[in-house]
Amino acid sequence: MSLKYAVLAALLEGEASGYELSKSFDVSLANFWPATPQQLYRELERLAQDGLVRARTVQQERRPNKRMFTLTEAGRAELGAFAAEPPKRPTAVRDELLIKIQAMDGADPEVTRALIEERRVWARGKLDRYRRLRDRLLDGRTEEEYLRTCDRVGPYLTLMAGIGFEEENLRWCERALAVVRRRVAGS
Repeated sequence: MSLKYAVLAALLEGEASGYELSKSFDVSLANFWPATPQQLYRELERLAQDGLVRARTVQQERRPNKRMFTLTEAGRAELGAFAAEPPKRPTAVRDELLIKIQAMDGADPEVTRALIEERRVWARGKLDRYRRLRDRLLDGRTEEEYLRTCDRVGPYLTLMAGIGFEEENLRWCERALAVVRRRVAGS
């Protein structure tokens, strides 16, 4: 899959500037499809050239003009066709920390512990952000009420995947830290 479809999916929320899109990526899509702001801007330009998004310039006082992007009917049709296709390949985890853990037996266990602790802090921070986003979406409603009345269910389901992913990261970190502590104590 290319960044193209992630950008088109993000624009289902409505018109957005490149900056706004970058911020929405940080809280909604970055867990499973990260992109830098530069990548997003380049992709938006390609999508506009291909007629999948429409760009308009908004004049601003005291700030540079900004470009706002919206999906075109062609963009919606392409996104719909993409959503109907089965994924081309299963998910693959590419995680540098896991390579370091694989090689940890010849390394300083305190360094390994610090690396896992850093991951735990990072995962807890992401999980907290995801939970705050979920609370904002629910806005006092139960999950069932929200899912019954919301316009789009996809963003909520992907948010739940992000929450589950970070919860599992935290569980793994706790287990890995316990193993490293026992190994150090047994030395």
